[in-house]
Amino acid sequence: MGSIEITVDGAPRAADAIGPHTSLLDWLREQGRTSAKEGCAEGECGACAVLVARPDGGGATRWTAVNACLPPALAFDGQEIVTAEGLGSAPSPGAAGELHPVQREMAERGGSQCGYCTPGFVCAMAAEYYRPDRAAAARPTGARDRPQDGRSEGSRPDEQRRPGEQAALGDHAAHGAQAAHGECGPNGFDLHALSGNLCRCTGYRPIRDAAYALGTPAAEDALAHRRAEAPPSARPTVVRGERGAFVRPADLHELTELLAQTPEALLLAGATDAGVERNLRHARPPLVLAIDRLEALRELLVTDDAIELGAALTLSEIEHGIAGRVPMLDALLPQFASRLIRNAATLGGNLGTGSPIGDSPPALLALEATLLLVSASGEREVPLAEYFTGYRQSVRAPGEVIRAVRIPLPLAPLTAFHKIAKRRFDDISAVAVAFALTLDDGLVTTARIGLGGVAATPIRALAAERALEGRTWNEETARAAAAVLRGEGTPLDDHRASARYRSAMLEQSLLRLHAESVI
Repeated sequence: MGSIEITVDGAPRAADAIGPHTSLLDWLREQGRTSAKEGCAEGECGACAVLVARPDGGGATRWTAVNACLPPALAFDGQEIVTAEGLGSAPSPGAAGELHPVQREMAERGGSQCGYCTPGFVCAMAAEYYRPDRAAAARPTGARDRPQDGRSEGSRPDEQRRPGEQAALGDHAAHGAQAAHGECGPNGFDLHALSGNLCRCTGYRPIRDAAYALGTPAAEDALAHRRAEAPPSARPTVVRGERGAFVRPADLHELTELLAQTPEALLLAGATDAGVERNLRHARPPLVLAIDRLEALRELLVTDDAIELGAALTLSEIEHGIAGRVPMLDALLPQFASRLIRNAATLGGNLGTGSPIGDSPPALLALEATLLLVSASGEREVPLAEYFTGYRQSVRAPGEVIRAVRIPLPLAPLTAFHKIAKRRFDDISAVAVAFALTLDDGLVTTARIGLGGVAATPIRALAAERALEGRTWNEETARAAAAVLRGEGTPLDDHRASARYRSAMLEQSLLRLHAESVI
């Protein structure tokens, strides 16, 4: 299929010797790009973050931060990567070799201590620095941008908007929701962009100060100019060797044909699960099929009857693409791991693994979503409520791939997603509960409740749904149904929570829904 080539910091590099299971991080370090570090090897610490050129709609490019420790390097054949070294040497403000504005602010404001995590912070911060709509989210301060370094004169990094002002930040609901929690700066910088960078031995304040001190990119900033051009398209890749094979099919037809021949092949999208299996459990599947850039799996369609989300769309792309259209997902997605993970993870991967603690299944169950499964023999539609059959098992047959998730319209007017975890963000849920209720003159006409973390599979709380339907939506009904919800599933004691705690959280979630709905 031709030579393997990856552009790193503006220079194409031959990568023909890459093995099918070599991570992007390991390959970059072999190339002398040692700023990216391995910390956790499972996508939690962010020490390995780099920038990747990704589509941003309309032929434009968005610099996207991802964890380099998880995806295989071969997944970036023909793609563009920027490391912390590349940021420092890029023809940004000033002569080549000067610090990038993000690097300088981190250094000057004391955002770095030992420096191990700093390059990952810098890359995640640079992705937000170059976010195209950040300038529109900034609060006018009357200050001039410094032409040399992109910083704003007169801006105060500790300056915060009032809550009413913050609600207007950003041009999509995802950033607006985060701004409402007071985590966007006066320059429009969304601190959630750094939620996947977890070292912070200097403390949070100097890092926040550095982020809030950033202005807009200077006129001569090459990486800012690059955004106006199209990102590299995905190209078919085939690498076969003694240690396995990596194939990026050209289209959906080729994918289904390969799956028909080798149904046990690993389907790879964001690698946020497969990368952990490789790094920590040494999984080495004989065939890896990369499906993350297949256009047939990346469509986002909105019709009068349904919203269809391509299985290979990243969660960040979904978050931006449907912001405000599905309040349930607006509530779910900011709580799904970190921005670094959401920039790579997909709905198809989250559902395909069949995990009982995945965050998306409870919400999609409450929304009565269906899955479109495609194979060489055709396509079929399966209700998500009938998809899971056991622990990490499903009705998906050998040779089938999830093409899309379909959410029927209209949506229930009263929805909520409650994630109970030890950390507010970037954590695995102990319990996840999703509600979708339709009321008619105070009467509950339909109730759909999805649960995660309380059984071997994500489940619908059918008994609690029956306890709600046909009854007046008042405190008495909520308490009676909450007592029923408490007994749903078969919760276990484990390191995340006890069975008793999980049951209590189910009950409290419904009471919370009622309390918030009548305020």
